[in-house]
Amino acid sequence: MDLNVYDSAGGEAGQVTVPEAVFAAPFKDALVHQVVVAYLAAGRAGTRAQKTRSQVRGGGSKPWRQKGTGRARAGTIRSPLWRGGGKSFAAVPQDHAQKVNKKMYRGAMRAIVAELVRQERLLVVDALTVAEPKTRALVAVLEELGVASDKVLLVDVEPSEALYLSARNLPAVEVLAAAEIDPVSLVGFDKTVVSKSAVEQIGEALS
Repeated sequence: MDLNVYDSAGGEAGQVTVPEAVFAAPFKDALVHQVVVAYLAAGRAGTRAQKTRSQVRGGGSKPWRQKGTGRARAGTIRSPLWRGGGKSFAAVPQDHAQKVNKKMYRGAMRAIVAELVRQERLLVVDALTVAEPKTRALVAVLEELGVASDKVLLVDVEPSEALYLSARNLPAVEVLAAAEIDPVSLVGFDKTVVSKSAVEQIGEALS
């Protein structure tokens, strides 16, 4: 299948042929959801920890005698019932990672990319370049492409330093190399602007 290619002025600059198996793949909602959730889960630190009554420092001696004080009996000041005591069911560090097969991951990526094409959220440009590392230079390009008011992901094979610097001060714009794209990045932006060489690399990687 062919995708339209645009220049930095927003005009058509030809077409690029991409594999239909990737860019016209059916959307599988359950698969995409599973892979996105697994990707986010893998990023969790999982370092949360609390102390049980046996781990809290102190509380070795009985605070008062068993009988005769009129108070409720107590054996330690580190009981979960006491302020400063241990936790009844203390949280422990854990790994939140979920298993995702390569076939599932690639299938989800194909489904996401194809859905972006169907929703006209994927824009292919002949090259992602800016004349100088200036924010206003990149904003001018985005305005010509009609995506200046959107949350935009810019994808190139090897983004230039000038492109990184130009996008650094734009909170709604992110720059990624084609080899670094992931499910969360693709679904999290309104528009994805991809260079012609990058879209060819993505098609080859997901075929």
